[in-house]
Amino acid sequence: MSAIHVSKLTFAYDGGENLFEEVSFDIDTSWKLGLVGRNGRGKTTLLNLLLGRYAYQGRIDTDVHFDCFPMEVEDKTRDTLEVLYQIHPGVVFWELEKELNFLQVDSEVLSRPFDTLSNGEQTKILLAALFLKPANFLLIDEPTNHLDQKAREQVRQYLTRQSGFILVSHDRDFLDSCVTHILAINKTGIDVQAGNFSQWWANKERQDSFELAENEKLRKEIRRLNQAAARTANWADKVEADKYRSRERNSGNAVDRGYVGHKSAKMMKRAKNLENRQGAAIESKSQLLKNIETADSLLLRPLAYHKNTLLACAGFEVHSGERIWVRGQNGCGKTTLVRKIMADNPQLTISYIPQDTSFLCGDLDAFASGHALNRSLFLAMLRKLDFGRNLFEKDLGDFSAGQKKKVLLARSLCESAHLYLWDEPLNFIDIFSRKQIEAAVLSCEPTMIFIEHDIAFGENVATKTVEIGKSGHGREQPDLSLPESGLRPQKWMAGMDGVPPAYT
Repeated sequence: MSAIHVSKLTFAYDGGENLFEEVSFDIDTSWKLGLVGRNGRGKTTLLNLLLGRYAYQGRIDTDVHFDCFPMEVEDKTRDTLEVLYQIHPGVVFWELEKELNFLQVDSEVLSRPFDTLSNGEQTKILLAALFLKPANFLLIDEPTNHLDQKAREQVRQYLTRQSGFILVSHDRDFLDSCVTHILAINKTGIDVQAGNFSQWWANKERQDSFELAENEKLRKEIRRLNQAAARTANWADKVEADKYRSRERNSGNAVDRGYVGHKSAKMMKRAKNLENRQGAAIESKSQLLKNIETADSLLLRPLAYHKNTLLACAGFEVHSGERIWVRGQNGCGKTTLVRKIMADNPQLTISYIPQDTSFLCGDLDAFASGHALNRSLFLAMLRKLDFGRNLFEKDLGDFSAGQKKKVLLARSLCESAHLYLWDEPLNFIDIFSRKQIEAAVLSCEPTMIFIEHDIAFGENVATKTVEIGKSGHGREQPDLSLPESGLRPQKWMAGMDGVPPAYT
C-alpha cells in the first residue's frame, strides 16, 4: 500500500499571491478521493503540481506514476485503437475489451477515427486505457461535463469499480457514489476526511455552526472589552486632569503629584491591558472563522406576464412560475428546442445562458456595457459568486471555464425577464455556488426552462420535467412530468402522437 506525502507545499503564479502556503497532507493511493473547493481555489493547479508541471516549494513524495484525465490527444483523426496504443503501449486487447464492456461501449468504436466518437465515448475509452496502466494513480478533472445523464451513470458505475484516483467533480450525487474520502481546498489550507461528499458537507456545516456560535460569544466579549477599555481610559484622563486642577487650586502649594501621577499611570496601564486583550480576541476571531465559506443571497428579477400561459412548444405549455427541466440524451435536440423557443416568442423578454463560453473576451466593463447591464450591480453579483477583485481587470479570455460561466450567470441574474432559458448553466460551477444559485431560483420562483445534468439541482428546483426523445418516426417527443405534492417531479408519459395528456 503506497502513499502520497505532501509537505509544506507553497505555490504562487508569477506576480500573484500564494495559492498554497506550507500545506501538508497524506493520501493513501488505494483511496477514491474527491477533490472539492470553490472556483479559483486551486483544484486543477494542485493536480498540475502533482504531475510536476509547475515549480513549487516544499516536497511531494510518492512512488506511484500520475496520469491525468482529460488528456491531450495529438492526432484525433487516427483510429481510436491507435490513439489508445499511444496512451498505453502495453495494453492487452482483451483487457481493454473487458473494460469497455463495463462502460457499455461497443468495441467496434476502436476501428473508428477518434474524432468521430461522441464526448461520452471519448471519455469512457480514455478512462479505460488510463486505468489499465500499471502502478498508475489517476487524476480525473471533471469527467462529466457535457455528458448526458445516461453517460454520467455509466461513468459513475465504472468509477465505483476502480480505486486509486483523485476525482474533481461539482456534481454532488456523482461524488457521493464514487468516493470514499474528500480532500477540500479551504480558504487557508487543505483538509482531508474519510467519507463521501454528503458526509463531508454535514461535518462542515456542524463545524461552521460551532464556529459561528463561538464567534458570536467572541463578538460580545469584544464589545464588553471595548466598553471596559473606554471606561478605564476616561478614568485615566479624569485622574490626569485632577492632578493639574489640584495644582491650580493650591496656588503653588505642594501637592502629592507623584501619587496622582502613579494613580493615572496605573489606570493607563489597565486600559492598555484591556486593549491588548481586545486585540488578542480579534486575532482569535479571525483564526476561528478562517474556513467559513460565505455565500450571499442571490436574486433573480422575473417580470410578470399578462397571460398565465407564456408559450406552447413541442407539445407542452409553459405557465407563469413553472420551472421546466428539459432532459434527454446528447444529440436528441434539447438545445435546438431552446433556440426554437427563443426564435418563436419575440413577445417575451428572455434571459438566455448558452452552453458555450468560448466567445467571451474583452474586459468586464465592456461586457456589461454591451449587454446594457448596471455595472455596479453586475460586479456586485460577481462578488457574491466569489469573484476576487483581482479578476475585474483581467481579460475574459483568460478566465477559467468556471469563471466564464459565472460571468454568464451574473449577467442573467442582473436581467429582468419573463422567461429564463438556461442551457447547462452549471458546467464547471463549484458546489458552493450551485447551492447558492439553487436557493435563488427557489426563493424568486422565476418562469424558467433549463437543461442541466446535475440531478440534485434539477430535482430540487424543477416543478415539471420534459423528456426529449425520438419516436419510431424519428420525431422529437416530450414526456411531461408533474410534481407530486409540490415535491420532486414524477414521470408523466406523453401519448405516442407527441400530445401530452390533460393536466390534473
